Amino acid sequence: MATDIVDAHDRYYRGVRTVPYDIVKELVIALGVVTALVLALSFVFSSPDLPPLTIRGWAATDPVDFVTTATGELSGSTTTGGYGPPYNTAGSGQSWGPLAPVQWAGVHQPVDAANLFVLSPLQTASASDANLASALSAYSSASDKQQSAWLDAYTAALSKATVGSSNQVIVASGDYGPVPELTGSLLRLAQSGALDGQLQDAGHFYNTDYTRSLLFMGDGGVLSSLASNQHLLGNQWGMMSETGSYPGQSWLWLYTFWYQVWPFTSDKGFLGLNSANADLGVVLIMGLLTTLLALVPFIPVLRDIPRWVPVHRLIWRGDHWKERLDASASVTPAPAARAS
Repeated sequence: MATDIVDAHDRYYRGVRTVPYDIVKELVIALGVVTALVLALSFVFSSPDLPPLTIRGWAATDPVDFVTTATGELSGSTTTGGYGPPYNTAGSGQSWGPLAPVQWAGVHQPVDAANLFVLSPLQTASASDANLASALSAYSSASDKQQSAWLDAYTAALSKATVGSSNQVIVASGDYGPVPELTGSLLRLAQSGALDGQLQDAGHFYNTDYTRSLLFMGDGGVLSSLASNQHLLGNQWGMMSETGSYPGQSWLWLYTFWYQVWPFTSDKGFLGLNSANADLGVVLIMGLLTTLLALVPFIPVLRDIPRWVPVHRLIWRGDHWKERLDASASVTPAPAARAS
């Protein structure tokens, strides 16, 4: 029985040239080459290892921007203050004709910018600060008209503000009411790191929700400044993965591409799609393209493209594939082994 198996093996591989093959050696070489290639490419294309961005760092490095943002939160002039769903009802959100998904979903993550980012943290801190408690009382008891007058005057003065030796914001004298005391106290709170903890405290043991901190920083200039430095703005085509990771979110170019072309770069746009509702338009386009990709085997025209454009045949160019088929067909199959 053993002899029959050996004879069948020899007949099957008769005429086939064989060479010694060391699979372990090839595996080691391939692993070494791939490792070296990955390390080389990671040095060239990996994302920078940036330190974490915190409100404490923002308040320490750019106190004027921090105070200006806090003042804007009080006046309701920031992006978050007028964003609309899912945070508040101050805006209508993006829509295209009858398509208004943010309005359908409604407000499911309430954010009152003035109270969340400024007044509520100050109220907590005022328990041990009599001056702050008095300033909060004066601000809350004032009329809306008076509050707006204070905030407008202080916002104008901040355009020429300077930073003092104690890293506090200094503006020209004016009728600002208790606003400087409020924003100054919030700045000190932020520089101590306490504001980070208050905004990230979601009532859970593990705090992993940074939505409120990011919204607050996004209303200022700190995020856009860092994004510009890393070429991540909408008009810069940049993409970055998690800190220190490789190769980055290269798949995002499918989305960022649409923000660079008309009608999403125009105020007028086309058929209601423009720069104002670009986010919704890009999501709809990518959703349509993804659906088409999934349905390619069932769509008559798209499924025939590989047959009309036979790029895959370049791999089998020439008549070599016929020779291989003929050679395989001429091989005499080995006879079945007989039981002894």
